[in-house]
Amino acid sequence: MFSSLTDAGNASQPDPSPGASEPAPPPSTTLAGHHTDSEAYSETRELFQNITSEIAKIFVGQEELVLGTLVALFSGGHVLIESAPGLGKTLFVRTLGRVLGCNFGRVQFTADLMPSDITGAPFFDMKANEFRFRPGPIFTQLLLADEINRSPAKTHAALLEVMQEFRVTIDGTSHKIERPFLVMATQNPIESEGTYNLPEAQLDRFMFKLNLDYPSELEEAEILKQHSRQVDLGKRLDEEIQVITSPEKILEVTRENGNVLIADKLIDYINKIVRLTRTWPQFHLGASPRAGITLMQGARTLAAFNGRDYAVPDDVVQIALPALRHRVVLSAEAEVEGHHVDELLTELIRTIEVPRL
Repeated sequence: MFSSLTDAGNASQPDPSPGASEPAPPPSTTLAGHHTDSEAYSETRELFQNITSEIAKIFVGQEELVLGTLVALFSGGHVLIESAPGLGKTLFVRTLGRVLGCNFGRVQFTADLMPSDITGAPFFDMKANEFRFRPGPIFTQLLLADEINRSPAKTHAALLEVMQEFRVTIDGTSHKIERPFLVMATQNPIESEGTYNLPEAQLDRFMFKLNLDYPSELEEAEILKQHSRQVDLGKRLDEEIQVITSPEKILEVTRENGNVLIADKLIDYINKIVRLTRTWPQFHLGASPRAGITLMQGARTLAAFNGRDYAVPDDVVQIALPALRHRVVLSAEAEVEGHHVDELLTELIRTIEVPRL
């Protein structure tokens, strides 16, 4: 689970196995050729803080959702959210779109939803006497795919190409999606009637899977105060929320985050975590190489959000569960014994020696 970014420097390290080296130094420790955290208060860190502060004016709590979504957005990824209804996901997307200066859209997935309802389809223009392409709701920048598991695999397939290649192909013609492009897909963990499991190929395309819980007592009281006055949300977004950045700036920062240093020891650490999931006895299926790429991209983005130009093991540990929990499959024996994926992944990570950079 993500910890609060302000506490990222103190994020708990996995307990090393017997004989392992000491946990990695906190992010403020100086690495050779790099600045300390206090000296590297970067523009990216300031941008992140401004974005989260602006979101908090409308959207209360759910730090894991906010941080996970922003890390995915600035890493070129997508997020799958598992939560009960009514936790404000649509409100969050609308607020995020306003703060980032991006277009946003929402698709309610149902059993009768067709692929063309998402991607769009050609139509015959009687006036021009020719076929033209009418773009579907997927042609946006922030897309909320609500209750995605209520549609069959044929409809899920409409998202596979766009999530990986940022384009939609209709009748042999490819239509590019404006970037940045983020898919936030949700599914209800309670109801299973009338739902379809997402195929492994699509699950693997999500950078993170975030498990959201109900807000705390104080947060819920604040929600009641803010959103029980029948004030038009669009009006509040226009009057209370400032546009902090732009799509062009997001793409620029995303490119810059790719220059964050990941030491060879840290690459080896990430590789060991991913490869161990494939031989862990309680897992029937382990993580793919895309999981390692996710860990590296996410660690770079977290480091940049912290004002550092280098990643540390803390960054990897902080995103390990969201990056891996949907990429591994429990064995039948582990399910019968009542094991949970997060519990087993935490145990797995604790067996790997934390590198000293």
